[in-house]
Amino acid sequence: MKISFATGLSVLAISSLLVGCQTSEPAEGSTETQEKTSESHTHVSESDHEHSHAHDEEAKQIYDGFFEDSQVSDRSLIDWEGDWQSVYPYLQNGTLDEVFAYKAEQEDAMTSEEYKEYYNKGYQTDVDRIIIQGDNVTFFKNGKEYSGEYIYDGYEILTYNAGNRGVRYIFKLVEKIEGLPQFIQFSDHSIKQNESDHYHLYWGDDRKALLDQVTNWPTYYPSEMDGHDIAHEMMEH
Repeated sequence: MKISFATGLSVLAISSLLVGCQTSEPAEGSTETQEKTSESHTHVSESDHEHSHAHDEEAKQIYDGFFEDSQVSDRSLIDWEGDWQSVYPYLQNGTLDEVFAYKAEQEDAMTSEEYKEYYNKGYQTDVDRIIIQGDNVTFFKNGKEYSGEYIYDGYEILTYNAGNRGVRYIFKLVEKIEGLPQFIQFSDHSIKQNESDHYHLYWGDDRKALLDQVTNWPTYYPSEMDGHDIAHEMMEH
């Protein structure tokens, strides 16, 4: 019997429309260099500056989904450790309306109302909080807690219709527990061990079927952030 709280991350969302995930990988952001003009400081060489620029470009390309298979490496749950909240309640109460208005101004793909409808379907979930500590994952659903131990089950590289790609990092439930999905799959636009600042999560009992889910991508940010902080973070990307 399939146990699934929601369906997974939209291919279209990854390829072109994710509000908070447009240009840079979590914790893969740009590195600023500043030349020192005083003799008491070390000058940044031209080669250092070029190296930094190349790193920035590579990070952006990876975030946008353009990378080689050889660049992908395994990750552990420590990358997603912490206390996380769903962004869906902020969509429901109107906090994210400024994000959809901003998207509509920046792109001609949809109106702000159409963006909101699109993300309403994408963000929808009844799991409003997730806590990850070590190998233990706790889902908070409808006022109840469901906790279990998950182990790494590899990754899958997906190619999207838009031509870019993404990586799903997969973890498997060690011991079957009622109320918990057999598999969870993380997508945060990173392709190597790297602390995540937000993520999209797919879950269910069919590992392969989860890779084909395209209409729903529950999204989680740190619980200490308020809705306005999250909205501004989304618009900055």
